[in-house]
Amino acid sequence: MRKNIDIDETTLTKLKLLSAFEDMTVKGLMERAISFFVEHKEKERLKNLTKEEKEDLGLLLLMQQADRSETVSEEEVLKKLRSIK
Repeated sequence: MRKNIDIDETTLTKLKLLSAFEDMTVKGLMERAISFFVEHKEKERLKNLTKEEKEDLGLLLLMQQADRSETVSEEEVLKKLRSIK
């Protein structure tokens, strides 16, 4: 997919210079920079989560990995809950 974006001349010149130093295309350099920025923001956001939010996120990730073809009846769940008490 091709998208056109407007970049001022100063920034474009800097991008071209950096891409020459890094031996990359300007497009590749921009993609790398954006990936780095997104990764940094994700880490920053995770770092700022509360303990409860981290636990919720962990539970969500575990639930996404669960085998959805396995099912348990409501009766089995209630029986297990009763045995915990």
